Amino acid sequence: MAIRTIIQVNNSLLKAPNHPVGNFKSSYVKNLIQDLKDTMVHEGLIGIAAPQIGKNVRVFITHPTNTTFRKVGKADSLRIYINPTLIYASSKQVEIYEGCGCVPGINKFGPVIRPKEIKIHAYDENQNLFELICDGILARVIQHELDHLSGIEFLEKVVDKKTIVNRKYYIDNIKNSPSTKQKSMITKIEYKKL
Repeated sequence: MAIRTIIQVNNSLLKAPNHPVGNFKSSYVKNLIQDLKDTMVHEGLIGIAAPQIGKNVRVFITHPTNTTFRKVGKADSLRIYINPTLIYASSKQVEIYEGCGCVPGINKFGPVIRPKEIKIHAYDENQNLFELICDGILARVIQHELDHLSGIEFLEKVVDKKTIVNRKYYIDNIKNSPSTKQKSMITKIEYKKL
C-alpha cells in the first residue's frame, strides 16, 4: 500500500472520536492495516495507531523487537489490534520516558507513569478475538496506542513538563540506562485466542 504522513500534535484528527471496525474484510481495513505496517517500519516505530495517519478507527499495531539499538527481552511478533479493550491493568506502575511519531521530528521525550502489566482483548485482521497479557515495553506501547484511540497524547501524561528532553539527550543519557532497560524488558507475553 503506502507510507503515510504521521499527523502532528494539535491536529484535530488526533482528538476526534475513533469508531469501531464493522467490516473486517473491507478493502478499507486491509489497506489501513498495510499502511500502518508500512508507515511504522518506515518511521522506525514499535507501535502506531490509525488516528496517527488521519484514520479515525479503533485499530493499532505493535512490533517491539530486539535490535542493535534496542533490547526488549522477549521480542513479540507484529500484532494487529482491532476494536481493542483494556481488561486489566496492574496496580504496580513504572515510570519510563516515552516519545511519539506525532511530536514534530519525534524530538520530545518525557516520563510517563503507566501500569507495569496489562491484559487486553482485541480482534486480529481475520476477526479472531484474542487475549494478550504482557509487561515491559509491549505493555507500554499498547497503552500508548490505546491512548491515541481515546484522543490522548503522551505529552498530556508526562509527570513533570520540566523533565521533557530532546532526542539527543534521551538517546545519550536515558534510553540505554540500566533503569530504563530493566523497566522496559518484556518478561511476559501470554497470547491466546478466545
